[in-house]
Amino acid sequence: MPSINQNGYARALPDFRNLGILLRILVVVNVLAIAAAIARTPDLASAATELLTLSAIVQPILIVTLLALVALSTFLRRLPYGLGSAAVIAISIGITFAFFVALQRYALVEDMGGPARYVLLVLLTCTLLLAYFDLRGRALSPAIAEARLQALQARIRPHFLYNSINAVLSLIRQDPRRAETALEDLADLFRVVMGDNRELSPIAREVELCRQYLNLEQLRLGDRLKVTWRIDKMPPDALIPPLVLQPLLENAVYHGIEPRVDPGEISIDIYTLRNQLHAVLRNPYAHEGTHHAGNKMALANIRERLQLHFDAEGTLETRVGEDTYQVHIKIPYVKSK
Repeated sequence: MPSINQNGYARALPDFRNLGILLRILVVVNVLAIAAAIARTPDLASAATELLTLSAIVQPILIVTLLALVALSTFLRRLPYGLGSAAVIAISIGITFAFFVALQRYALVEDMGGPARYVLLVLLTCTLLLAYFDLRGRALSPAIAEARLQALQARIRPHFLYNSINAVLSLIRQDPRRAETALEDLADLFRVVMGDNRELSPIAREVELCRQYLNLEQLRLGDRLKVTWRIDKMPPDALIPPLVLQPLLENAVYHGIEPRVDPGEISIDIYTLRNQLHAVLRNPYAHEGTHHAGNKMALANIRERLQLHFDAEGTLETRVGEDTYQVHIKIPYVKSK
């Protein structure tokens, strides 16, 4: 269970099922083991021997501990942050002590020293790792990401709002029902933008929000904007950070459709492959145009949010073709409960 402090940062344990989190733990623990081996020996040759002996103890404990944390990850993340952190430390110390007792009982490793040394090392390592993930979470805090997102939208929103209102006004007399629908779409869009967007939400909701946004843009762009949705293979219960696709579509309209005289197509392809959720967005691209500055802030913001929620398993890649611009998002397929 996240613990939200006065600055709006939601403290939460890392998701131990995430490959990026596991790799970071492996790297940190092995670096500490190397440092310990070097500190305890007078030369590098002796350090190599010491590291082999230390690894025979550390690696099995590390693997078993990580397997236990992976299995209990969902339960641990539901606990308050302090209690969850204590549980992680208790699990790690318990496995270390049990492993130590087993090795001593069956004399599998000699001259291990007392268990207090290893328990203390585990305590220090767990505390260091938890502090690292907490600091990393603060650095990539949704509050920071949302502030940057709002700074980006503050530049685009007045222009978009002005155009949308003008488009609605032009419809009030000739098509009142469509004008009413457009106002409802506009209200829904701004309700989400101004809401609390720290938690993941179903991708079906994000797609609906994107449809509402594109419907509003269609009012003013008319036949110049063509949209193709390929979502027949999209799992509606997949979770995604809110306001990830909509800013990309906003960029696609602003940079890919508005500068054109001829009609242009935006395509959105969402599907799953090998337990990953893919979202591919394409829009027209003119290499000689000057209407493309400003893409990078939105992309950097979205990358930060994906990294916050999914670590190394969440990626955003861009590719510029001969006449198209493509954004490809890949995240783990996490289902809503």
